[in-house]
Amino acid sequence: MPGRHLMLDIIGAAALPVRHGFFARRGGASSGIFAGLNCGTGSSDLSEIVAINRARAAAALDVPPAALMTLHQVHSADVVTLDAPLAAPLRADAMVTRTPGLALAVLTADCAPVLFADPAAGVIGAAHAGWRGALDGVIEATVTAMLALGATRAGIRAAVGPTISQTAYEVGPEFEARFAAADPDSARFFDHPPQARARFDLPAYALHRLRAAGVGHSEWTGHCTYSDADRFYSYRRSTHLHEADYGRLISAIRL
Repeated sequence: MPGRHLMLDIIGAAALPVRHGFFARRGGASSGIFAGLNCGTGSSDLSEIVAINRARAAAALDVPPAALMTLHQVHSADVVTLDAPLAAPLRADAMVTRTPGLALAVLTADCAPVLFADPAAGVIGAAHAGWRGALDGVIEATVTAMLALGATRAGIRAAVGPTISQTAYEVGPEFEARFAAADPDSARFFDHPPQARARFDLPAYALHRLRAAGVGHSEWTGHCTYSDADRFYSYRRSTHLHEADYGRLISAIRL
């Protein structure tokens, strides 16, 4: 669902033939360091402003705000299967459903938002995949939950949205060691520039996990959250700038 709605900047993925959007920050009501479409209820932004932003995203997906589902994200591999709106956010990092009219959404600010759809089976999913969640299997867990609703691996299509790219993602040796311990072949996701810290390729790693899970098609939209401050929020960039907080981007999908 690329394009604009009420001046929103919505990135779509050709892989997903159902209604969806990776929302950038333009077109929101927040100001200051949150300027734009900050949809993070966990931020220190004014709650009533965040509610306005979330309502704008919901309207772009043609659902009421109460049908835009988000989670209390904890960098886990836990998945929730929904058949009705949640009364309150659950502690998990992915959702799946086959219920029309529910929009599944994740919040990110460098982590990878991953949206899934098996259009033939009428099953969708959304996952928040930071390095920890991706390493621990949140992508595979989402696929497994979709299979339980009738999806097939070959029928699932997935898109990784705006996330921090390798050029901006410096990591330490302990970080790299955790991946090596889980999979010796993970070295290919790390670059080692001369006299510099290693750099991790999160979008490539997320695509690797999707392909290893056997999904029929997967792609990355190609957008780096860190390098484009006008368009995206970035936790790492805000840290480097010594800002007090940061906004959260919303990515959502619905049947």
